[in-house]
Amino acid sequence: MPAAHLSVDGISHTYKRGQVRALDNLNFQVEPGEALALVGRSGCGKSTLLHIMAGLMTPTSGKTLIDGRTVSGPSPNWVMMFQKPSLYPWMTVAQNVALGLKFTGRTAEIAKRVPEMLELVELADYADRNVQDLSGGQQQRVALARSLAPKPEVLFLDEPFSALDAFTRNNLQRDVRRIAKELDITLVLVTHDLSEAIIMAERAVVLSANPGQISDIIEIDLDNRDDLRTPEYVAARTRLTKAYEKAAGLDFEARHVNASMPSSHADKNMKPAAADRAAVL
Repeated sequence: MPAAHLSVDGISHTYKRGQVRALDNLNFQVEPGEALALVGRSGCGKSTLLHIMAGLMTPTSGKTLIDGRTVSGPSPNWVMMFQKPSLYPWMTVAQNVALGLKFTGRTAEIAKRVPEMLELVELADYADRNVQDLSGGQQQRVALARSLAPKPEVLFLDEPFSALDAFTRNNLQRDVRRIAKELDITLVLVTHDLSEAIIMAERAVVLSANPGQISDIIEIDLDNRDDLRTPEYVAARTRLTKAYEKAAGLDFEARHVNASMPSSHADKNMKPAAADRAAVL
């Protein structure tokens, strides 16, 4: 199935009977086969937006369209991966991967698709292992294989790698991007990690908070996403960091001036939000 075109049309959302406006009139497009990142400080509504796009929440107003179809609920054509993989610990790896096909009534495909997906995520030798015996990174690979088995058009990722160690996280970031390209899947991810956004996405939608609005959309055009020392990567990181800090109400230029000063001068001129700014990097 070819990758899907996705459209966010005028999405707004409020909580607490309209007292808290989480999202305000968001509009953007995701091209077929594109990888798009949603970034912004905590509380900007990026996870709420992702859940609305995936049909797990109903917006107060507006809609999401996937290939012209209004998203009104979950579907095997668009699937979500979460930070916790939610696997069944009493089942084997293969049995967990087969669940997506079972739930959609496609049991006849299990014998063919499950081995294919396990090969794709490099777990072919673990098919009969119990999932509770696997590492965190391996469990996320099982969840990825389960998500991919029904051949979705769109894969939504809600910070699925944030609880993993850096080495495992970096490997999964690159593998998920590679697999999405191989299978022609549109990818939308939420992340706090700007490096992750640059490694995985062609564009990043930067959200401001209170209410969540689009502050900027940054193009990430890199030929080499494996080397984080290239001038192109550094330039992309700088552009995205500036946009992130602007959306968060922070001062990128002041922070970098302070960073180049001797510590006594930097401490004297540091603003109260310095800790927040440092956390971005």
